[in-house]
Amino acid sequence: MFSIIDPSSLLLASAIIFFGALTQSLIGFGLAVVATPLLYIVDPKLVPAPVIFMGFSISLLTLLRERRALEFNGLQYALLGRIPGGFLGAALLVFAPQPILGLAIAGIVAAAVILSLLKFNLIVNRKTLFAAGVLSGIFGNIAAIGGPPMAILLSGKDANQFRAALSAFFIFSSTIALLILAITGLLTFEHLWLSLMLLPSVILAYLISGRLVGRIDKSRIRKMTLLLCSVSALVLTVKSIAEL
Repeated sequence: MFSIIDPSSLLLASAIIFFGALTQSLIGFGLAVVATPLLYIVDPKLVPAPVIFMGFSISLLTLLRERRALEFNGLQYALLGRIPGGFLGAALLVFAPQPILGLAIAGIVAAAVILSLLKFNLIVNRKTLFAAGVLSGIFGNIAAIGGPPMAILLSGKDANQFRAALSAFFIFSSTIALLILAITGLLTFEHLWLSLMLLPSVILAYLISGRLVGRIDKSRIRKMTLLLCSVSALVLTVKSIAEL
């Protein structure tokens, strides 16, 4: 087991995944935005496949809790957009050197932070859902960060509907992303084993979030999450530039 990843890196990665999964279970998205830049610093092979697996897991658990609030109207168009976007992202993942991927991940996280701070009132229709799906696919297969485009588009829903809709989208889109990674040879048994080792952190985060949801200040969590993402993106940028 420790020939794949050393114990200290596994412990650190588990803590990062726990915090990211807790954030996503409480506010609807955030696991990949929080975890990806930090995990890439810990060990690049933790991105994107294990993060996508963890995103699938916490989304499935969250949807089970929020299933009564689910409205699936139109999400199929976003999922269709995820397919071409996913192949574009996988192509970039194959051909880009590691430092360039690090910079790309840092840029995606920084863009997600900036977009999260802005207020958009976008019309939710077939075209905007498909476009959000394409962007989600590109970002998702490069860095496992497929949430922000959909989160911005669906931000007008109430908290329960928002979490349910995003969780349903992530379940299907994560499956699409993993299939594309498998088809393109970017998914290995090593990734599956790493995902299995990180899964307890997701389950623990979900159990704790069940006691916290509805009791905490989500705006404060959101601000702290965005601050952490900004710092991690900056650190990853500096590290990647130094490796060029």
